Amino acid sequence: MRVLQWMDELELAVCQQFNHYNRRRAISRFFGAVSRLGDGVLWYALMLALPVIHGPEAAWVSLQMAVVGLASLPVYKWLKRRTSRRRPCHRDRPFARTVAPLDEFSFPSGHTMHAVGFSVILVAWLPVWGWLVVPFALLVAASRLVLALHYPSDVAMGALIGASMAAAVLGVVSLF
Repeated sequence: MRVLQWMDELELAVCQQFNHYNRRRAISRFFGAVSRLGDGVLWYALMLALPVIHGPEAAWVSLQMAVVGLASLPVYKWLKRRTSRRRPCHRDRPFARTVAPLDEFSFPSGHTMHAVGFSVILVAWLPVWGWLVVPFALLVAASRLVLALHYPSDVAMGALIGASMAAAVLGVVSLF
């Protein structure tokens, strides 16, 4: 897609600025760990733990989080296949690459999509979790840039999809 190729060139400089921090071992390890937790490990564990922590009624929150994740996936996969956007770390630029991507293409960021979608649902029902999941979602988004796995527009689109899916689920739930 011509638009993404044009955007790639505009965004590569921003990607390089973020990735500059990845050359520091402590930062690289930190964002590598955040990225790994953002693969789903933390979210799935949290979905299982919510009913234990908050009682059986919190299973409804976990279910909505799962629905957001499942509903977002087809959109995510369709966009990945449709755009076939190469990741910044796969470009012919000197990126510090410390974490292997989970798949070949970058648009949109699935990590960010899930982090935002899950956070919106969780905070809507259990605001006490906001102090933890909102900063974590922001760190997940930042990790995608620091690790040169995504362009800023990948992260923005992932956040938009996640927030939109969460809003749709909350809207449907409010009807009942």
